[in-house]
Parts: sequence; structure tokens; C-alpha cells
Amino acid sequence: MTTPLKRTPLYDTHAAAGARIVPFAGWEMPVQYAGVIAEHQAVRNAVGLFDISHMGILDFAGSGVAAFLDGILTNKVSDLALNQIRYSLVCRPDGGVLDDVLIYRLPTHYRLVVNASNTDKIVAWLEHQNTSQHWEIDIAVVNSALALLAVQGPGALPLLQSMVEDADLAGVGYYRATQGLFLGNEIAITRTGYTGEDGFELFVPAAAAPEAWAALLAHGASHDIAPVGLGARDTLRLEAALPLYGHELDEATTPYDAGLKRFVRTKGRSFVGKQALLAARKAGPNKELIGLHLIDRGIARDGCPVVVNDTEVGAVTSGTFSPTLQKAIAMAFVEPGAAPPGATVQVRIRAQLRGAQVIALPFYRRGS
Repeated sequence: MTTPLKRTPLYDTHAAAGARIVPFAGWEMPVQYAGVIAEHQAVRNAVGLFDISHMGILDFAGSGVAAFLDGILTNKVSDLALNQIRYSLVCRPDGGVLDDVLIYRLPTHYRLVVNASNTDKIVAWLEHQNTSQHWEIDIAVVNSALALLAVQGPGALPLLQSMVEDADLAGVGYYRATQGLFLGNEIAITRTGYTGEDGFELFVPAAAAPEAWAALLAHGASHDIAPVGLGARDTLRLEAALPLYGHELDEATTPYDAGLKRFVRTKGRSFVGKQALLAARKAGPNKELIGLHLIDRGIARDGCPVVVNDTEVGAVTSGTFSPTLQKAIAMAFVEPGAAPPGATVQVRIRAQLRGAQVIALPFYRRGS
């Protein structure tokens, strides 16, 4: 029997606005409103508003939560400061990535935000560790109680500061959180983002989500705000060379393969996959993530082979036309050393070989 698709608290709002809604990771989600390019440019130049309530939101309670999570995540949890957030990986014992996540230390509890497509898998993994290691941690998926809104772009700070009470958002550092009063609700406000721009995320009560969405659009009109769907979210994150699970990350890929070694902290701690990752670090990566600018016409999509001297050396993981750079870009995994920065390679697109130049990542950096 087919499992019904889930809907965020803003589904009716998106539908009423004429958004194109598609299935995504078990949810019905807006892929675009006015169009991907217009929404992309709104985030780069003004403000974009995203509904990301499909992301798995997990809250933890019980004795020893930090120690429990420290034994599972590749990045350290036990030394998180109050209102600090860290990016981390969840790995299998063999070092393969189960998911990439954000871990939050909030005033009253720890919170984990995971990819929508991996929520059930990660909850099952956590519960397995909880039981097998004889912890007594309460793990709650709180998506039914919360909506998660992202406000991204150069106008995000002035817009939100005009709407949030009891919080100095300018004083909130990158990968930090605060609490403030928003439309009468005390909420958690974080400063992370998945677009390459400055921005914030608002954890609002699910019942208040439609009012919050409408208020942000109304107050943001003078800031040229635009609602943004999954289409532009993907082009934005690709320009910033941010990994997407199922593309740059999967269970056959280690953090070292993906260039994420700075998020693996092995010294003085033990966690699932540590021994395999130590061995992988010593051996060196099995593959290398590179950036490509297409020289010839065409867009390299996921799975397109990368060719050097008539030999396939890897494949594209993500590719698109960059609205900011006005050229086709892609990330690809290749054999280590096969395609150094500055080299010219070929990408096979619909049986045709197209030229591409290897460039350093990211493709876009804010302020550059």
C-alpha cells in the first residue's frame, strides 16, 4: 500500500498562492512560485522565504543526552556552548554517511535537524543505539508541533529585526541561536542557512505557521521578499557548493571522500564509525569532489560521466545552470588527482562529450 504524502502546516497556503507542488522525500512541497530564476535572484539580492518544515526535527530529553549524541555524531556535542549549533555527520560503523545533520544546544534541550528523506532511518538508528547501549533517552519527532521557516538573503536581518522582540539578531553569531518573541510566540531563532547568504530560521508553532508566513511576506514587501521553492533552494545551495544527501553524500561515501574532514573530530572521543574513519583518513580518500564550469553548451546532470583522455574518471553528483554566474556548473566525484583545478575535462551529456574546466569550490561566495 502506498504511504500517503505528508503536508507541512503551510500546504494550503502554498496551494492558494499558486505554487507548483511536487512530491519530495515523502512530502508535498512547493518547487516554485514565480519561477526558479526569479526566486534565486530574490535570495541573492533581497530576501527569500522558505518553508522547510519537512526537515526532520528531533528533540531529546533524559539524563546524558550530550554523551549519548557524542557517541553517534562525528562532530563533538559535549562541549557545545548554550545556543550553539554544529554541523555533523551520522556514520555507519564502516564510515559511510547515514545523514548530515545540525545539532543544537538550546536552553532547555538538545535538538537535531535531519534531512526529510532520512528522518525515519535516523530515528531508527538513534533508537537502536539508545537500546543497545542501554541509554534511557527520550527521542521525539516534533514536526507535528513545529513549522520551520527560513528567511535568507541580504535583507533578512533588517526584516526580521523589525518583527522580532526581545532579541538582538545582529548579535547572533553564525551557527548560533537565540530566543525571541515573534507574533506573540516565544520561539527559537537560528542563524545557519543553506543558500550561501546570511539568514535565519524560525521554529514557530505549527498552528501559527500560516500567520507567520503571511506576516513575513507583508512586512517583507518593502524588502522585495519572495516565497521560494525547492527548485531555487537547490540552485542556491549548489552555487555555494553545499552537499545534498543522495548526491554528494550517501552510505557509500565517507566524510573524507566528500571533503568534510573538518567535521570529524576523533581526538579523545569515541563514536560510531570512528575506527573506520581513522583507517580511511590514513589510506586517503577513495574519490575527490570537484567543481566544474561547462565550457560547451549543455547542463551536466547527476550521473553524467566525467572523462579525461577518453577514460571515465568519475561522475557528476549535482549540476544546474547558475543564475548568478550565468553558466552551467556541476559538482562531481572523480578519482583522486584525476582532475586538478584548472584542468580541462569532458562531461558526457546525452552521448555527447562537452568540455568543462575544473575550478575550486565554492562557485559563489557571499560578498565576492
